[in-house]
Amino acid sequence: MKTVLMLILSVCLLCIGSVQASSISSQLEHALPTYSKIYDDQRDPFKDANAALQLAKETNRNVIIEVGGNWCTWCHKMDAFLLENPKVYQALHNKYVLLKINVSDSNDNEAFMKSLPPVLGYPHIYVSAANGKMLLSKDTAELQDEQGHSKAYWLAFLNDWESKATTQKL
Repeated sequence: MKTVLMLILSVCLLCIGSVQASSISSQLEHALPTYSKIYDDQRDPFKDANAALQLAKETNRNVIIEVGGNWCTWCHKMDAFLLENPKVYQALHNKYVLLKINVSDSNDNEAFMKSLPPVLGYPHIYVSAANGKMLLSKDTAELQDEQGHSKAYWLAFLNDWESKATTQKL
């Protein structure tokens, strides 16, 4: 009888934790600026970058610039991974300002892309300090293991490159 009660209690706790994590991800999603949510070929990347840098300064975070597009299968896989892994999603948005830059046939944002180191493939990410200094250019394939995107690799990456001001504040 005790075993059955423990099993039922465990299942209930797992369900509650899953609902809470989903709710937190949903709340974060609503609070994010548009430039953090979607690739949009109509957006001005310079204006969005200035807004992201300003938010990063105000919140003591670095900026992750994610370059890709709606056409990019790997971009969709990465976004799905982040949504399915609330701990990684929360670490990303709590420690960084995410700036999505569209690169597509309809708008390759050539002038903006010339200001960044070369892209090796899509999606590609850069880490910038709040003052605009480029800290890292990273191929997102490095955040994968043989099963796809890795929680451990992502969390290590996010911890390694977060703003020192953020870690002091926490």
